[in-house]
Amino acid sequence: MDLVDRFSRTRVLFGEGFEKIQRSKVVIFGVGGVGSFVLDSLYRTGVGEITIIDCDEFDVTNQNRQIGSEALGEKKVEALARRYEGVTPIVANVDEAFLEGFSLEEFDVVVDAIDDIPAKVALAKRAHTKLLSSTGSAKKLNPLHIKVDSIWKSYGDKFARKFREALKKEGFEDDFLVVFSPEPPQCKGLGSFSAVTGSFGLQLASEAIRKILVKE
Repeated sequence: MDLVDRFSRTRVLFGEGFEKIQRSKVVIFGVGGVGSFVLDSLYRTGVGEITIIDCDEFDVTNQNRQIGSEALGEKKVEALARRYEGVTPIVANVDEAFLEGFSLEEFDVVVDAIDDIPAKVALAKRAHTKLLSSTGSAKKLNPLHIKVDSIWKSYGDKFARKFREALKKEGFEDDFLVVFSPEPPQCKGLGSFSAVTGSFGLQLASEAIRKILVKE
């Protein structure tokens, strides 16, 4: 009789590849409107070990788009670690100093869902072969505009342009995939829509699983 558990339908889809997923290790930097959806998808798909890193606390403005944001005033990673059993939470501000003391060697995939460009550049310099990165998901309305491509082929997004410029300034010439949307801004200020920010996260999760499955 076939094993029936929470991964039964995942096994049907991935076959022998599911064992690779269960042996994999993923770290997610940033668990806000994008990163929380990456976490949810990878956890439900059966990724073996997930580490989440963020320093922020949930506030009421997060509740339009972030999973776990009912836990107002709590550290995001700590609230999410209760929600997703077995996930490793690290409360930290991701910057050059933190990354110098944090090894990325053990992880199969590094997901960048943070909005600080210096930190994104530091991650790219340390782990571009494992990296999947999000660009700007705010001020967008239509998830059908979302694309996945090389950082150097991203276009139509101000945040992605600033990211590319910062990489060039550091002399970075390697490559990695980013999720971006060329949809023009639909508002002024920090407007956001969960259908778009969540879709960014789900696309990153999909690419993470793809990376895991093709890894030797």
